[in-house]
Amino acid sequence: MTDWPIISTVIFLPMVGVLLLLFMRDDGPHGRQNVMIISLVTTIVTFLLSLVVWFGFDGNSPSYQMVEQYAWMANGISYHVGVDGISVLFVVLATFLMPFGVLTSWNAITLRPRDYMIAFLVLETLIIGVFASMDIVLFYVFFEASLIPMFLIIGVWGGPRRIYATFKFFLYTLLGSIFMLIAIIACYIEVGSTSIPALLGHHFSPEMQTWLWLAFFASFAVKVPMWPFHTWLPDAHVEAPTAGSVDLAALLLKFGGYGFLRFSLPMFPHASEYFAPLIFGLSVTAIIYASLVSLMQTDIKKMIAYSSVAHMGYVTMGIFAVNQEGIHGAIFQMLSHGIISGALFLCVGVIYERTHTRDISHYGGVVSTMPRYATALMVFTMANVGLPGTSGFVGEFLTVIGIFRVNTWVAIFAASGVILSAAYMLWLYRRIIFGALERQSIKELLDISFREKFIVYPLMAVIIFFGIYPAPVFDASAASVDLLINNYRAAVDALPSTALLVK
Repeated sequence: MTDWPIISTVIFLPMVGVLLLLFMRDDGPHGRQNVMIISLVTTIVTFLLSLVVWFGFDGNSPSYQMVEQYAWMANGISYHVGVDGISVLFVVLATFLMPFGVLTSWNAITLRPRDYMIAFLVLETLIIGVFASMDIVLFYVFFEASLIPMFLIIGVWGGPRRIYATFKFFLYTLLGSIFMLIAIIACYIEVGSTSIPALLGHHFSPEMQTWLWLAFFASFAVKVPMWPFHTWLPDAHVEAPTAGSVDLAALLLKFGGYGFLRFSLPMFPHASEYFAPLIFGLSVTAIIYASLVSLMQTDIKKMIAYSSVAHMGYVTMGIFAVNQEGIHGAIFQMLSHGIISGALFLCVGVIYERTHTRDISHYGGVVSTMPRYATALMVFTMANVGLPGTSGFVGEFLTVIGIFRVNTWVAIFAASGVILSAAYMLWLYRRIIFGALERQSIKELLDISFREKFIVYPLMAVIIFFGIYPAPVFDASAASVDLLINNYRAAVDALPSTALLVK
């Protein structure tokens, strides 16, 4: 493995699938099927290679591993990739979810399926590149370029208001990223390098940290998205095709949390300490506000979208608690939310293909005609609520413990989100699955197909497995999290109290 550029292979293998698709036709009796088969095989092989990365990763070492570095731009800006205990988990998450996106698009995408899958595979390369980058300019390139395929996926294959949703999504994220670009330039001028390890080892002055932290925050807060920067998300989710919603909720939202862990805490510890109360306030507001708004929704997708805003509030809260429970919980919550939210959107896609409506009032009594579907949705609903025995419980539990060690009142208000999530998710489940079977369209529904079983059953198994046995995630990230926390605390404690921004 030392001579094999496996990280680059994982990043760019989806582009091999893109090259194959460019020479294929998507019309004729077998054209669309061949496009989907090539895409599915490409994503599965990419996932298997990412498992090689995970199994070959030494969890006892906090340093980057499987590092590759090649000359790219002038003055030391290089193509520099590798993984540590945090990023390796997100690489695996990205590659794990992509095959499900192909499967759910199998029959749903009829308009230019080849072009759709090309955008889908390009997006996979860019997402993996974000998590594997060790150069901040390379990170920014992947980070921003991911907007392009998602822009196309929503704008071309989305719903009736797709143009409005697409431009809103694009402008929000692009505007925030402009500030991050300015901060990256300032970091390069200050340090003379764009290497992330070099930037992490540099001690920025407290005053400079304040402005740099705010610039990075502008980008990451939109991506999470934190309240009140979240308004683009419900529209994007509602108009996106099912696979686009999965990628958006499960992967692109994780860019913000990952950015806080990778840059904000280790590079700007004093500013992070100073602005932590702001993060706590915004996070608690997001948890309560988004949960209450979810209770008022009539569109299934929009309800799950607001649920994502609430659950990501636990992530930002746990990250800026900067303790073992908080950061471990935030990382696990991001991974778990990626799987659970992806599963929920996939379940929406299953019934939308049959009924072509997401209106909650249209359903009722689905358990009578789709018992297997009802079982799968029950597992995903309970996981989203945070039921013990599912992966959703572990992350929320740890983040609340982490924030409790920092601020009791914040923890109490945040814990109310658990009750509210149970209220809107159980309300959703009851309206869809139970009740009187009155509509003829619901009476004629067929239960999940053979293809759809390959979508829901593996996700159910993963959610339950990591809910019972989360150790593999903690084992991989423990050393990197320890290093992050120790360096953060050492930097904050080393600065004289009169110079600390928090004082």
